[in-house]
Amino acid sequence: MFAIKATKRDLKVKLDTLRKGGEIPAVFYGLGKVSTSISIPIIQFKKVWREAGESSAVKVSMTDADIDVLIHEVQVDPVTDEPIHVDFLAIDMNKKIRVKVALVFEGVSNAVKSGIGNLVKVLHEIEVEALPKDLPHNLVADISSLETLDNNILVSDIKLPSGVVVVTNGGDVVASVVAQVEEKEEIVVPVDLTAIEVEKKGKKDEEGVEGEAATPVPEEKVEKKTDKK
Repeated sequence: MFAIKATKRDLKVKLDTLRKGGEIPAVFYGLGKVSTSISIPIIQFKKVWREAGESSAVKVSMTDADIDVLIHEVQVDPVTDEPIHVDFLAIDMNKKIRVKVALVFEGVSNAVKSGIGNLVKVLHEIEVEALPKDLPHNLVADISSLETLDNNILVSDIKLPSGVVVVTNGGDVVASVVAQVEEKEEIVVPVDLTAIEVEKKGKKDEEGVEGEAATPVPEEKVEKKTDKK
C-alpha cells in the first residue's frame, strides 16, 4: 500500500513559506472525520501520485494516527504544473467504494495500421466498485481486436482484476475505428482578366455614343438656319 508522511499544519505559517520548505498544504476529510489541515513532502507526494493515481488507497501517516485515504483532488500551478494543494478523502478499508479508473490503450489495431480508418477513443475512464485494497491504478483497453471498421471495444471487453466489478454500462463503447475521409482538393478556376477588360471597354464606348446623340443643338444656330430660308 502507498504511504505518505504528514504533519498537522500550523495555520499561522504562510503557504509560500511552507512550499519553499519542500512541503505542500493538504487536507483530509470523510467518514465523519473533522476536516484536518496537514502538510506533506512534495517530492514524496509526487511519487505516490504518479504511481497510485486517484483510484488506489494511500495511507497518510501522522505521529498520532494513520488515515486510509484516496487522492481526491489535486490543485496544480497553471504555470509550473506543480501540485500546490491536495484533498484526501478518508475511506474505510473494509467497505467497497465506487471510483473512476483511468483506461490505458495498448496494442496495435490492424484497421488503423493499414490506413483504412482512425482510432476513436470514446471513453477514457470507467467506474468500478471494489474494496479499497483491490482498486487498480488503471485498466487496459487492448485495441488489437480492432481488425475492421465494424469492430468496437466495449466496456464489457475490459479485463478486471479479482474483486473488481464494473459499474459503467457494459454495452458502452470504449473505442472504435472510423473510416478515413479523403479531403478533396478545391479546384480554383483562373479569372480571365482579358474578358473583364474587353467588357469594360465596350461599355465605355456605348456610353460615348449615347452621349453624342443626346447633345442639344444651340438655339442660335437653329434661328440662323430659319432666316436663310
